[in-house]
Amino acid sequence: MIKAVFWDFGGVITSSPFESFNRYENDNDLPENFLRTVNSTNPNNNAWAKLERSEVDLKKFDELFLEESQNLGHAVPGKEVIALLKGEVRPQMINALKIIKNKMIQACLTNNIQAMDEEFAGNVSASGKHDEVMKLFDFVVESSKENVRKPDPNFYLLACTRAGIEPNEAIFLDDLGINLKPAKELGMTTIKVIDPDKALSELQSYLDYEIF
Repeated sequence: MIKAVFWDFGGVITSSPFESFNRYENDNDLPENFLRTVNSTNPNNNAWAKLERSEVDLKKFDELFLEESQNLGHAVPGKEVIALLKGEVRPQMINALKIIKNKMIQACLTNNIQAMDEEFAGNVSASGKHDEVMKLFDFVVESSKENVRKPDPNFYLLACTRAGIEPNEAIFLDDLGINLKPAKELGMTTIKVIDPDKALSELQSYLDYEIF
């Protein structure tokens, strides 16, 4: 029996930052998906991973990302990548969140960052940017506060513990297969979000009430 719906934030509730990444690459004569390549190289211990676990501040991230991208052929300051993260809220997802609220346990499971330097415009965590949206969740699990991030299985187990459920009682929506795989292995029902309307149709198939 499904008791909870867990949502990723960027790329699910909001449009994907990868769209912004691709525009930046096009505008700066970089290879397509270059920024994703930097982020997927040494994925557990690179600048991005360290930032999402709050192991480095944004000034250090700026330096580390610049070094990592330069090693891959194109120097990109980390602070310019941070500026690309804010996506547009998807209204159909917000509508679904409102309908599900109070019917099932609902949580946001997000890899995010806590800005530690005023020069980077303060807090850029999901909860800091979208207060009204975040109120639709019963709780939020943020990598920057827990010092663990997806796809570490402990991230999902932490969410289940807080929800008071077993993994097989949850549905998890994310836009990245690498994040969905360990959730599925734990027993969660997983939905990969590429097209938001198709993802909601798939979610609908597991529910006994209309969400859109």
